[in-house]
Amino acid sequence: MQRFNYVARDNDGREQRGTVDAKDRGQALAVLRQNNLSPQSLTAAANSDVQQKAKGGLGSLEIKIRKPKFLRGRVKHKDLMVLTRQLATLVESGLPLVRGLRILQKQAKNDDMKEVLAGIGAAVESGSNFSDALARYPGYFDNLYVNMTKAGEAGGQLEQSLTRLAEFLEKSEKIKNKVKSAMTYPIVVMFVAIGITTFLMVKVIPEFEKVFKDLMGGKQMPGMTRFVMGFSNAIINDGPALLVGLVLLVVAVRLVYKTKNGKMAIDKLKLKLPGVGNLLVKSAIGRTTRTLGTLMQSGVPVLQALDIVRDTSGNAVIAKAYQEIHESVKEGDSMTPPMERAKVFPPMVVSMVDVGEETGALPDMLARVADTYDDEVDNAVEGMTSIIEPILIVFLALVVGTIVIAMFQPMMSMIGGMTGG
Repeated sequence: MQRFNYVARDNDGREQRGTVDAKDRGQALAVLRQNNLSPQSLTAAANSDVQQKAKGGLGSLEIKIRKPKFLRGRVKHKDLMVLTRQLATLVESGLPLVRGLRILQKQAKNDDMKEVLAGIGAAVESGSNFSDALARYPGYFDNLYVNMTKAGEAGGQLEQSLTRLAEFLEKSEKIKNKVKSAMTYPIVVMFVAIGITTFLMVKVIPEFEKVFKDLMGGKQMPGMTRFVMGFSNAIINDGPALLVGLVLLVVAVRLVYKTKNGKMAIDKLKLKLPGVGNLLVKSAIGRTTRTLGTLMQSGVPVLQALDIVRDTSGNAVIAKAYQEIHESVKEGDSMTPPMERAKVFPPMVVSMVDVGEETGALPDMLARVADTYDDEVDNAVEGMTSIIEPILIVFLALVVGTIVIAMFQPMMSMIGGMTGG
């Protein structure tokens, strides 16, 4: 038996609190209803994980020890995507929402997700809306998720909203995985180059320097050799100070980024970086237009949808542009004038939004814009990686080759001196 703490209301509307012993949550709810109580919340008591089981007349104590919160696995974006797709499938097949949540709770491998699903299931079972139950866990379900489910509930199309959410999360994860996989090789090569260079400068070059000083007897070494040895000494002597300075610089930038003006300045700089800025713009446009189109398809009011897109844009410049679009729509105007003034959206996007507003097919047009820019992001990432890979390899070859030549020059000088003698 388990013990549950409950908060309920009686027939007169008065709040009642207490505990009930039952085999499971469903039985506890049934007991409350039999006693003419309307459950408001039902949670397992703190000692409900310690249970007494009878076996052959002898008592055996079963103790369930929970991991501390910081040792539990985090709920990843991929897990949320899979959960949404599974829940959409269960609801579409005609299964009651609460039963679907219970099924997903049983098969969840993450302890935090089990708790969240249990809490959502209990809230829905006690009469709360699904979207209100989701809103109790903002760390797991953002405004986009909550508002799409709320719109689905209001229109009686929760299964369609969940399906759209699953598709949205799957496409976002697909783009993210493509970018990660494309950038893995260049990042690995870069770290290998840094590691090899650091090892040569810290361990190998100082040993050569000692040998050359003894063999050359005070003679001046070639210029390239002096440069490499000076660089090595700088890394050995000033390396810790440079590292501390780099850490302080990163901390200072992060602190500045937390301010409104600092965030705007840094985000504006990001969008102007050669090569990278164009990629960031395309990625942000693809993501925000898909979010806006998905929200509008699900029945979320356009002003509320623009607020959500603004808050999830990830860039202060683009967020400001969506805020201006919000103000324009709020005044009864079109989206296109503020989009043109923002100078962030390409003319093709502005034209497609204009056509979408005129034809009444704005959500579909936004989805097409998102698909187009997702493809452009893929092509841009592939183009960047195809350029970065040979550049990094050539850079690594130049660094190692320079060090090797710098170390051979004194040897050749000594050999030449010996031959001339």
